[in-house]
Amino acid sequence: MLITSKQNSSFKLWVRLKQKKYRDIHGMFLVYGNHLIEQAKKHQVIVDILTSEPNQEGIQLTADLMNDLQQAETYFDLIAVCKKSNPIIKSDKILVLDDVQDPDNVGALLRSASAFGFVHVIASLKTADLYNEKVIRASKGAFFDVYVERRPLYEALVELKALDYQLIYADAHETGIPQKHKKTALIMGNEGHGIHDEIKNICDGAVCIPTQNVESLNVSVAGGILMYEWRNL
Repeated sequence: MLITSKQNSSFKLWVRLKQKKYRDIHGMFLVYGNHLIEQAKKHQVIVDILTSEPNQEGIQLTADLMNDLQQAETYFDLIAVCKKSNPIIKSDKILVLDDVQDPDNVGALLRSASAFGFVHVIASLKTADLYNEKVIRASKGAFFDVYVERRPLYEALVELKALDYQLIYADAHETGIPQKHKKTALIMGNEGHGIHDEIKNICDGAVCIPTQNVESLNVSVAGGILMYEWRNL
């Protein structure tokens, strides 16, 4: 099958999937490149594979149509249309994102979460869209290995507290040492204003990473360090 027209109904849908609005409406998203597509195959979420290469598997598109589907500086000639799938995973270690808005930061945090056992992630309603192409790419495929809830944070944290989770937030200007506790939720804040006060007020404490020469670390770097430190607590 070869699609040559921009008026093709399937092609028009795939182009719309570059926008969050349509990803939400249709429950689908785009994945770019061999590595991420292999991860999508393992999780059985692929609806269609698109390419302009005659020798590749999938639906054939002309080069100009493939170009219209690109979202990054790097050109990809293999794109997968995937259905949203988010199987529930229970974990004693939970990563919480309080309005982390840079997609690259969110993707990197998801990668560290997968690496260090924080496979349950709770994201605030203003955190970057998890199906944004930059998030998926920055996660290096770890996006598929974590369970992410998007919900109002305050009520989520109240529920975790009732389930005996220790609530700890990261703050460059406060001091704290991780305590050994079976169940922990680690909260990482917005790149500009950090953690919301209402969230701080229900937490059990704060933790910071001592630094030299710099005031603070990027949220994804700090999150990776803290999750590594917490992996065996």
